[in-house]
Amino acid sequence: MGGIGVWQVLIVLLIIVILFGGKRLRNLGSDLGTAIKGFKKEMNDEDSKKEGDVIEHKREDAAAKDAEKQKEKQ
Repeated sequence: MGGIGVWQVLIVLLIIVILFGGKRLRNLGSDLGTAIKGFKKEMNDEDSKKEGDVIEHKREDAAAKDAEKQKEKQ
């Protein structure tokens, strides 16, 4: 008792294939895969953007420090 067996899973999958058909399930899988790829790409782009912002801030800080040093020398 308890837990789902292999046969129950196979029966459920067979019922799903009968209800929706192979072509429709294939399209659904393709759409889901495309959505996941798009999500991962946007997450990577967001991470890259954050890293770029950090680098830009470091450059601005370095430029500001250089400007202060130049003022001190004068």
